[in-house]
Amino acid sequence: MRMNRRKDLINFVYSRFFLFSGLSACERKSFIFLRKELPVRLANIMKEIHLLPDNLLKTPSVVIVNNLYATSFEEIIHFEKSEVNDSTLDKFCQALIKIRNRHSDVVQTMSQGVLELKDSYEVDVQTENSIQYFLDRFFMSRISIRMLINQHTLLFGGLLNGHSRHIGCIDPSCDVISVIKDAYENAQFLCDQYYLASPAINVKQHNGKFEKC
Repeated sequence: MRMNRRKDLINFVYSRFFLFSGLSACERKSFIFLRKELPVRLANIMKEIHLLPDNLLKTPSVVIVNNLYATSFEEIIHFEKSEVNDSTLDKFCQALIKIRNRHSDVVQTMSQGVLELKDSYEVDVQTENSIQYFLDRFFMSRISIRMLINQHTLLFGGLLNGHSRHIGCIDPSCDVISVIKDAYENAQFLCDQYYLASPAINVKQHNGKFEKC
């Protein structure tokens, strides 16, 4: 219970941070923050990938994913000591867009790697649990990195018009229930397609907060 409350508090603090920093956005400050933060997050993901079982690490799809992160890390690290000027800021924003596009299919590719492993080797319960634990951390890390990249590129890349209600990638009036149901329907379709069955979802909303059962 305490852990869940701690996570809720962290998520609340981060959401407020992105919201208020977006309202008073400074491209130079965002650049200085991201050129240090993104390499750390990318390096952590690569470190966790290398802790995977050898049979999974050597699958063609996981090799592709690992190479993608290595390439993105090398591109970001070039800005570590760059002079902060308009040219650098523009190049950095373009680099982030390139990285975001490069990683657009990472979820499918990593999932394909797991399928390649299961097609070639018999996976015991312990290994499967370890892989699931990794995937949960991997996908959460990916979400956080994409949010950082999207917030910067949307605020400073000129992709949003002045009439948008969004603050970067954040929608202050987001209908959370609608987003959850849309995500569930997509996941349900994939489950039905591959496993011929899918779990039900029950979402309860209480005073602006929601619980998933």
